[in-house]
Amino acid sequence: MLTSLFDFDLPPERIALRPASPRDSARLMVVRPGATPETEDRIVRDLPDLLRAGDALVVNDTKVIPARLFGRRIGRGEEPRIEATLHKRLDGSRWLAFVKPAKRLQEGDIVRFGDEGKVCFLGQLDASVERKGEAGEVTLSFAFHGAVLDQAIAERGEMPLPPYIAGKRKADDRDATDYQTMFAHEEGSVAAPTAALHFTPELVSRLQAAGETLHKVTLHVGAGTFLPVKADDTAGHRMHSEWGEIDEATASALNAARASGGRIVPVGTTALRLLESAADAEGRVQPFRGETDIFITPGYRFRAADLLMTNFHLPRSTLFMLVAAFSGLETMQRAYAQAIATGYRFYSYGDACLLHPAR
Repeated sequence: MLTSLFDFDLPPERIALRPASPRDSARLMVVRPGATPETEDRIVRDLPDLLRAGDALVVNDTKVIPARLFGRRIGRGEEPRIEATLHKRLDGSRWLAFVKPAKRLQEGDIVRFGDEGKVCFLGQLDASVERKGEAGEVTLSFAFHGAVLDQAIAERGEMPLPPYIAGKRKADDRDATDYQTMFAHEEGSVAAPTAALHFTPELVSRLQAAGETLHKVTLHVGAGTFLPVKADDTAGHRMHSEWGEIDEATASALNAARASGGRIVPVGTTALRLLESAADAEGRVQPFRGETDIFITPGYRFRAADLLMTNFHLPRSTLFMLVAAFSGLETMQRAYAQAIATGYRFYSYGDACLLHPAR
């Protein structure tokens, strides 16, 4: 499909720079496709009333690491500033990263991230450029390994706010908690599963009291989620792979919920993509552990997801393509136009929508 079909104009003032407080006070647009699509304006804390007993919500329990690093190239001539956003761990000492400016680096260069550690034994954090790829992607091989490297990154890194926020303000101490969901447990993401940012302990308690269950899966979100589709046709876009896991107990519980008449409701596109990667042809969720690069566009037949809670996404992004596949392109174009006209807040810190599937 033409990528231009998924474009739209968004006024800059619609981009949220801070989350709603409290988190479950964010607006929630309910979208029901049909011959005449319907929308309803609610708030996130209404979610228990919008679902029904037996429904199974699925959240991503990944934890965002402070993956944005600033340093300088050393060892040859001038020492230009380098910004690196880690996006995928390869092993104990190597990461894939997007760097700026990539043209100032070549294979074999050393980048030094910080000169003084907060704990003396770490010293500076050096990484060699092992390989240069496309679109500013490099493989960084760090001087530290394992838990020591994790600590060094944690003390030097910033929360990797999406470019549309980072371009307007610097990350600060509030982002360390704001850009982390209440479910965050498994370290490894460089972007938050943002639909789950709206959840609070009180909301979870009310969902459970209403007979709606909550289940956890893990998908480590990569920085590729920020990248717009630059190809003229969606067939020309390459998705970055991400690591995910659904254990056997969770898969069984989701299948049992559906067999009893409940609906599977992924909270966020990351949870949905993992469920669809793990589902068999009959729609049963299988245990899963490994990489997925699933790219969902209109025409895809959903197998595991019955509803979807998600935020409002970037134009020309794989995530807007996904919601267009789920509820229909024209339906989502209308819904986004209405959201813009009525003041909904967009993107990671913005409002949410509860999508029903196109039939």
